Amino acid sequence: MALHHCQSGEVTHLDTIGDAATVTRALARTSSFEAIHLVVRAGHSIPAHHVSGSMTLYCISGHARLEGDVASELRAGDWLFLEPGTPHAVEAMADTSLLLTIMFDDGDERQT
Repeated sequence: MALHHCQSGEVTHLDTIGDAATVTRALARTSSFEAIHLVVRAGHSIPAHHVSGSMTLYCISGHARLEGDVASELRAGDWLFLEPGTPHAVEAMADTSLLLTIMFDDGDERQT
């Protein structure tokens, strides 16, 4: 089954982290850009990986710790930029809602 991605001009609602049914979901994708509402629950983590494009993480709510080349912590209102290929892992210190954007700098959509 294909994931639903928003079409140009389509409004979508990002559910709040307080709703237990809120989960990670794809928002939009083109050959050069992807946006994801990333939800990581307290105590859960995303193992170390890297993305082939430039990426940003905006913390909508919660508290997450990033490990990798540079350790960082994100809380509500914090924004982070990572260069292509930067290794990172995410650990949720509290239920966390993040807006993830990936810019495929050379049109390469592969993630590893």
